[in-house]
Amino acid sequence: MFGMFKKDPVEKLRKEHARLLAEAHRLSTVDRARSDEMTAKAAEVEAQLVALTEKGGA
Repeated sequence: MFGMFKKDPVEKLRKEHARLLAEAHRLSTVDRARSDEMTAKAAEVEAQLVALTEKGGA
């Protein structure tokens, strides 16, 4: 019964990845160094997402 309230870790990572890429895009015209940091963080989240989906999480 309580399983329907469980958070999906794949969906959480997808949202985080999209948020980081949007922030990197916003910063790209203002602060290139921070934009590159956000892009690197998004790449790390993407690697976690790929590892999780390959393991059978999706």
